[in-house]
Formats: sequence, C-alpha cells, structure tokens
Amino acid sequence: MSLLDEQVSVPRRTMTLFFLIDTSGSMEGNKIGAVNDAVANVLPMLDEISAENPDAEIKVAALEFSSGVNWLYSEPKLASDFVWQDVKAGGLTSLGAACAELSTKLSRSGYMKSASGSFAPAIILLSDGGPTDDYESGLNKLKGNNWFKAAIKIAIAIGDDADKDVLKQFAGNSEAVFTVHNIDALKQIIRVVAVTSSQIGSKSSTAGDTTKQDQVIEEVKDAVENIQGAEAATAVDSSSYDDDWD
Repeated sequence: MSLLDEQVSVPRRTMTLFFLIDTSGSMEGNKIGAVNDAVANVLPMLDEISAENPDAEIKVAALEFSSGVNWLYSEPKLASDFVWQDVKAGGLTSLGAACAELSTKLSRSGYMKSASGSFAPAIILLSDGGPTDDYESGLNKLKGNNWFKAAIKIAIAIGDDADKDVLKQFAGNSEAVFTVHNIDALKQIIRVVAVTSSQIGSKSSTAGDTTKQDQVIEEVKDAVENIQGAEAATAVDSSSYDDDWD
C-alpha cells in the first residue's frame, strides 16, 4: 500500500462555547424557561456546525450562578453529547464568583487542555439584574486571564433591570451587549449569538484586521434588526421596547 492510499486523520482543534447563566430568583418563570428552551434547541445546530467544520470541533460548557456557582458538567462536552439539564431560578446573583470560577477553568489545567490545541473560546453571559457579591474582584481576575482576553464575549441583558454597565465591563464594550424584552426575543437572540459565535470562533482565521468578536457583533446587530423586542445596546440608557415576560 502506498502512502497515498492511507487515510490520514488530522486532529482538529477545539473551540469551547461557554454559557454563563444567571439563575437568581428574578429569573424565575418565563425567563428561565425561555433560556432552558433556547439552549436545548440550539445544541443540535452547534453539533451540525462542528460536524461540518474541518478546522475545529465545538464543545459546550455551562455555568449557572445564583447564590453560588455550578457547572452543569465537570468538563466541556461535544454538542452531540451535551444533554441539557433544565436550570432552576432562586437565590442571589453571584456574578463575581462566576467570573472567578470561569477564570480558573480558562487554563491548561482546567477546560483548555485539548491535546490538539484550542481556539480562543466564545463566552455568552445572560443576566436580568445586577451582581449581589463583590463582582469587581472576580471580574478583575477574569480580565487578567489570557484566554478571556482573546475570547469572543457577548452579554445578553434580559430586560430593563439588567445592569448593562456591568455587562459592558464583562463584554469589553457596549456594542457587545444586546437587550431583550420578551420571551421570543430571548430565545431568538440566544440562538443567533450561539450559532454566530460558534461559526466564527471555530474558524482558523479572520478577515483582515477585524477581530472575531467584531465579526460576531456586526452579524448579531444585523440579526437584531429583525427580532421584535431585541435591540443592540449601543445606547445602553435608552430602550425602544417595554418589558413583557408574560
């Protein structure tokens, strides 16, 4: 048999999509229900993107935070293996603890230990309120993490009570913060952000000098124009919609 007849399997790199989900008491009801529904339904889409990508396989990790923090799995899972476990709402909003915990996992000794190498992750933060712990120390620790610096970071403000200034600090700028005001908009924006971040984050290169985060922001902004009840947060102190979570 010649070398040309041999099938050579080139290991793909890994791109991990992180969901950071506020499960505090104010999320109870339709908000948390919409999050559960949206993430469960987007997983098959992420699996398809991963299967068709010659450069990288996509894995998923999810961290819920309320009065404490909890990973849904002890390690990132392929989307095909990630069975969504509905999260429940209750308690406070320990965003600082969530940031510190994420920073710990964004390391070679944590979740970024793929043998074939890793692309920078994509991180989606969802919250409907403000942190109730010392979020600044946790966020400052996270901001010093090199994986976080290189990551695609998008924040979804769930309703008018979300602290958009804090979300802006997390995501890096106001353009990376998107606001939703109803159940359907929340479901749609989770799907758009997760799919877009996975498609762009798992590419080997970007176009020109544009960062992957900038590409994601522009594509999500275009999609938001067609989602009733969702808006880009370039003007974070104004809103064109009233909240309706019934």
